[in-house]
Amino acid sequence: MQNKKSLSERDICTKFITPALQKAGWDLHKQILEEVFFTDGKIYVRGKLTARGERKRADYILYYQDNPIAVIEAKDNKHSVRAGIQQALGYAITLDIPCVFSSNGDGFLFHDRTVKDATIETELTIDEFPSPEALWDKYKQYKGIVTPNGEKIALQKYFSDGSGRKPRYYQQIAVNRTVEAIANGQNRIILVMATGTGKTYTAFQIIHRLWKSGAKKRILMKYTWRYIKV
Repeated sequence: MQNKKSLSERDICTKFITPALQKAGWDLHKQILEEVFFTDGKIYVRGKLTARGERKRADYILYYQDNPIAVIEAKDNKHSVRAGIQQALGYAITLDIPCVFSSNGDGFLFHDRTVKDATIETELTIDEFPSPEALWDKYKQYKGIVTPNGEKIALQKYFSDGSGRKPRYYQQIAVNRTVEAIANGQNRIILVMATGTGKTYTAFQIIHRLWKSGAKKRILMKYTWRYIKV
């Protein structure tokens, strides 16, 4: 049998982490994205010259419907199970994700951002990874989604035109936070986005999810000022 410490990080993912996720009930094709670049890299400007910085890449992002709910950072087995947790936490903060994991193939360190006491971090065996439903419950707690109607809105899928285009991570956060706030009874929301960040596309996705979920029957969008009245 091959020594686990001789395996690469990618081998650890293939042989141990992905099978553990599947055993816990995660759908490999619909709920798991591996080696995901979720930013394009910061643009640096010096005089007339521009350069783009390094893109951020997560080893795993786990989804419940269209909602990213967990991030996993993998390391090879020469590292401890907690070696990737700080890196994963940085990704989770950027993506507004509550459930954060690191793994070296022996097990998982679970950092639960919904917890405020000493139990915020828990070590799990390789066979103890939480189910999609368990982490979705954590997401609802983190977002304050407490009613069936609120959950229905949160689970409404994004509009897809078949081209494969998906919201950028900051657009996804803006859409999710807006529809979740409305689901929780908040009807006056200001969304501030810079020029060129896709305000119209973001507004359209908000409208689509609210309308398709049945949360709102009539929606007025005044394009000149780019605001939505619901």
